[in-house]
Amino acid sequence: MKVAVGSDHGGLDLKKIVGEVLAAEGIQVIDVGTDSPDSVDYPDYARKVAELVRGGSVDLGILICGTGIGMSIAANKVPGIRAALAWDIFTARMARRHNNANILALGGRTTGPELAREIVKTFVREPFEAGRHEKRVNKIAEIERESHQ
Repeated sequence: MKVAVGSDHGGLDLKKIVGEVLAAEGIQVIDVGTDSPDSVDYPDYARKVAELVRGGSVDLGILICGTGIGMSIAANKVPGIRAALAWDIFTARMARRHNNANILALGGRTTGPELAREIVKTFVREPFEAGRHEKRVNKIAEIERESHQ
């Protein structure tokens, strides 16, 4: 499995931890930045990760900013992306099982390191349940297609 990770300055410290967790899980990490505590614009990194996911060169993405909100909003502007902001293990699990989320958003200033570790492990391990949920995910894609005509 390959996972792209990206953060702004507000998520830099947590991004380092996320990379360690993924490596320990045997997952190849594609880090798109930032690598500096200097202020940067989160949409730039959200777009990089979302385009890697959309293009299929990675299986999943993880984005981290101060709260995770901006990253999730920006990533969800890219067609085919289902970015989910998770603040606990349950929301990470449901994002994958029921929504087939392909990007996890985290808050570097709102999620502690230990909880983030468990959220990331849950997100990358959980499968999409499909079944009744597949119809709903397809409806999301339909909204997206119709909105881009």
